[in-house]
Amino acid sequence: MSPWEAVGVFAAGAGAGTINTVVGSGTLITFPVLLAVGLPPITANVSNTLGLVPGSLSGALGYRAELQGQRPRLLRLGGAALLGGLLGAILLLVLPSGAFKAIVPVLIGIALLLVVLQPRLARYLAARGRGPDSADGGVALLAGVFGTGVYGGYFGAAQGVLLLGLMGLLLDDDLQRINATKNVLAGLVNGVAAVFFLFAASIDWTAALLIAAGSVIGGQIGARVGRRLPPVALRGLIVVVGLVAVAKLLL
Repeated sequence: MSPWEAVGVFAAGAGAGTINTVVGSGTLITFPVLLAVGLPPITANVSNTLGLVPGSLSGALGYRAELQGQRPRLLRLGGAALLGGLLGAILLLVLPSGAFKAIVPVLIGIALLLVVLQPRLARYLAARGRGPDSADGGVALLAGVFGTGVYGGYFGAAQGVLLLGLMGLLLDDDLQRINATKNVLAGLVNGVAAVFFLFAASIDWTAALLIAAGSVIGGQIGARVGRRLPPVALRGLIVVVGLVAVAKLLL
């Protein structure tokens, strides 16, 4: 890797750390850059997952105020995220690389609809006596977090959008607090996948360390920006990032 390529990978890591903390989809920045500097797809995916873990921790730390009082929720959903992330990491090494290609844009599209329609849907369900469960979101959210974890361990682009869509619909809580939860869950998925990859896959340590350094900086930037966004602006940003993710995956 040349010095200029190293700078590009570091910058991509910073951008990914920022966007992952605010919304998600940072992988769509780093993964193409790693391919462009010559890494094979599987090595790029694995190195990227490992490199983004410190950025997830940085973003979660930046949202620590919004995490106050969420320990029971995090423990419940975190277990599902860990199991899903481990399964997704295993599938990455045993399934054909294009196995999830067709369904991923559909999942992101559904998540975007949930994000946009969440306030109206929540009011409708509350009026029918079936409002969101403010404590833990019930079995539906547990299953959704597990499924998102599988996808996140496998590839991970826009897993934050999927999590925000699910939790925004099924939890009766402030969107910033939900975003804080998203950062922790995505970090758990990336973390358990990274641990598995340490023992089972080939890692480009130069790329992983450059992304890690950049993503830590980006995580703090993202926390400062994201925590200041009003709900309407945050929803708008989620939708824009999600649509870009769908376009890039389809093209």
